[in-house]
Amino acid sequence: MKSITINGSKRESVGKKATKALRNAGKVPCVLYGGDQPVHFSANELAFSKLVYTANAHTVVIAIEGGETFNAVLQDIQFHPVTDKILHIDFYQLFENKEITLSIPVHLVGSSLGVKNGGVLSRNNRKLRIKALPVNLPDFIEIDIAPLKIGDKVYVSELENEKFTFLHTDNTVVCQVKMARAAIVDEVEEEEEGIEGEEGTTTEEGAETTGTSTTETAEASKE
Repeated sequence: MKSITINGSKRESVGKKATKALRNAGKVPCVLYGGDQPVHFSANELAFSKLVYTANAHTVVIAIEGGETFNAVLQDIQFHPVTDKILHIDFYQLFENKEITLSIPVHLVGSSLGVKNGGVLSRNNRKLRIKALPVNLPDFIEIDIAPLKIGDKVYVSELENEKFTFLHTDNTVVCQVKMARAAIVDEVEEEEEGIEGEEGTTTEEGAETTGTSTTETAEASKE
């Protein structure tokens, strides 16, 4: 998995006034958990753009002034409800021999046969939670959807990998190709038209039969 380096400074105070001052200065207060003690630090808001505003998953190298470095993953992030500015970020420290739980994005590749035939691709899960050692964390989970026909589904059980474990039930649907609503409506209309046509034919046949019988009766009367 790709890694992004965040250069930060340890926070001398974690009070409300100090936190507000950091935000006013364009910095984001952060906390690193998972070690012996939480590490409070801050970094420029722009430093998080490649980490936060992306669909891909990344690990993080937190470089603190003074020479300390920590390997971590983003655990939680808080945004301002109006401005969407980053208010706070929590990180979780990584250790080589300790498994970590992380949500990994799903990448779909190929052109589905079902979609080409008028179906609609539905993405039930854009991310999947996995558990793995840091070295085995993938950047994304790739699924080839080219063979999928209308009605086909991809389940988590089909994506099993020796390097990590999925934290979902085996019957969890990742994506599927459904029949388009327009196609369903067209089919229903065609069926209804077919039924009406059959009834009309029966009526016409009945009329023809009745007409023949009346003519024969008239001729018989003349004789």
